[in-house]
Amino acid sequence: MPLYYYLYDGSFPGLMTAIYQAYYYEHKPNYIISSNKYQPALFAEKVIIKTDMKKFDRVYQAVKKKISNRSLQKIYYAYLSELDDIEMKIYRYLRMGFTIGKKIDGHLSNKLVLKLNKIYNKVSGERHRLLGLLRFRKIAGDIYYAPFEPDHNVITLMAPHFAKRLVDQNWIIHDLKREKAVIYNQQEWVLTDLKKRLDQGRLTAEEIEYQELWRGFFDSVAIENRKNSRLQRQFMPERYWKYLIEKS
Repeated sequence: MPLYYYLYDGSFPGLMTAIYQAYYYEHKPNYIISSNKYQPALFAEKVIIKTDMKKFDRVYQAVKKKISNRSLQKIYYAYLSELDDIEMKIYRYLRMGFTIGKKIDGHLSNKLVLKLNKIYNKVSGERHRLLGLLRFRKIAGDIYYAPFEPDHNVITLMAPHFAKRLVDQNWIIHDLKREKAVIYNQQEWVLTDLKKRLDQGRLTAEEIEYQELWRGFFDSVAIENRKNSRLQRQFMPERYWKYLIEKS
């Protein structure tokens, strides 16, 4: 018996197109997976999904109308988690949601609903944590640059915050793990591919002096008898430390 693999382009509209197709195609998906992650498998039947913005919009509007805006946000955050098999979890969640409507978020005893809630909280929590931990440094061209490596694909969730907070500055936030960056020019921000880290050898003299002062301040207040490494790790996980000026 064949296993049906729906292969999409990795985008959120592509995923929603795949879910639309699943409702109308004779063979329901056993797997929904980004094309670049697919590995040939025994008995696999590939179904190639071409992103269709009209189909995307129909699913998008249906989720808002028949389930809730909250559910729409949950599935988007779940998609950004990039966890294994997340596409099928989203697909099953939406099938359930289209059946029972807004009540779905009250079904906390359901394993799938509970799982999606936990994933949403993880992604939302990382976004919130990084908004406070991200460190900008000034590079050539009067650009403020902040590299980081988040667990989840949260860069576009963070961009609106910095567009409001640093409205009169040119800045870049750079997800080194995914080789993506948001670039802001004091008017609008755009997401683009960016492989090379930009701050190596390009810090201004003013920025180097600032970083040295900041590290000195951090060392002076973190004297041995007042350190609480356990608490630091709780609020500032070690995986983020290499991008913190005070820890570098």
